[in-house]
Amino acid sequence: MASHGVRGRSGGRPTLEEVAARAGVGRGTVSRVINGSPRVSDATRAAVEAAVEELGYVPNTAARALAANRTDAIALVVPEPETRFFAEPYFSDMLKGVGSELSDTEMQLLLIFAGSDRERARLAQYLAAHRVDGVLLVSVHADDPLPDLLTQLEIPAVISGPRSAAEPLASVDSDNYGGARSAVEHLLSGGRGRIAHITGHLAVYGAQRRVDGYRDALRDAGHEVDEGLIEPGDFTEEGGRRAMAELLRRHPDVDAVFAASDVTAAGAGQVLREAGRRIPDDVALVGYDDSAIARHMEPPLTSVRQPIEEMGRAMIDLLLAEIADRRPVASRGLGRHQVVLATELVERRSS
Repeated sequence: MASHGVRGRSGGRPTLEEVAARAGVGRGTVSRVINGSPRVSDATRAAVEAAVEELGYVPNTAARALAANRTDAIALVVPEPETRFFAEPYFSDMLKGVGSELSDTEMQLLLIFAGSDRERARLAQYLAAHRVDGVLLVSVHADDPLPDLLTQLEIPAVISGPRSAAEPLASVDSDNYGGARSAVEHLLSGGRGRIAHITGHLAVYGAQRRVDGYRDALRDAGHEVDEGLIEPGDFTEEGGRRAMAELLRRHPDVDAVFAASDVTAAGAGQVLREAGRRIPDDVALVGYDDSAIARHMEPPLTSVRQPIEEMGRAMIDLLLAEIADRRPVASRGLGRHQVVLATELVERRSS
């Protein structure tokens, strides 16, 4: 009968050497079995596993990580204020996808906010000490210095959406351009002719691509693009309120709005109702993300679904591959890992 938690000869935790002695093999063989190496016979593997069970041996993962120059930790860095992280479903869905993909590994996940200059400076010091094996960057602006810092420090990194078309780091994104096109084409097919767009934060490349999709969908349908119907937003509810109020002031004849996020659409919807505009009778409304907010709005919001959890899982897969790649980060080549996932328009009663 196996005896769990048996003390080693030293009276402390059983050692690798004691497992090797019990199994009648060398220390290196035990290490290969524990690390899952295929270069071990079935009989030897069974003997080592039996010795591990009998002695109650627990691998020292910290020592293994140190020996391999690894920390077994990944940082999810959000260069936004904490209030925005907890207010927008995008971030929680991304975190859920990342966490689910990491659950089968020994990696620990650290959540780090870097929305202020002080937080960024503290993060830079932390990263310079190489306390993590890799970094996931979510919601990166074009002028954010963090990606370049990670390259300089030779820390593997994956970002949720490139900063530009020439992004050198690995990235995972949804088809922002195609998603925006599908939203506008849907509104056009419903007979809408004065379609406004409330953008996301235009320092984010994905927001720029949604504007591109909006413009091209109108042009391809034979409509002239009125730049006055494009109102800057920032993905937030308050930004949606401000932008919608300004649009109604300048263009009271607007009959449809495509908002760059569901949260933004919720803010726009509040202003429309306060102005006496019925949704969708007077103004059709389409959001982006297909979050829980879209389903709970009244009327329920038509929205472009981006697979956020799947994006989080894909980011982890890419990052683990980046960590395993021993070449210098700067030498791995432009666009080596740029993943773009499809979007889907989910139609509801708001349009």
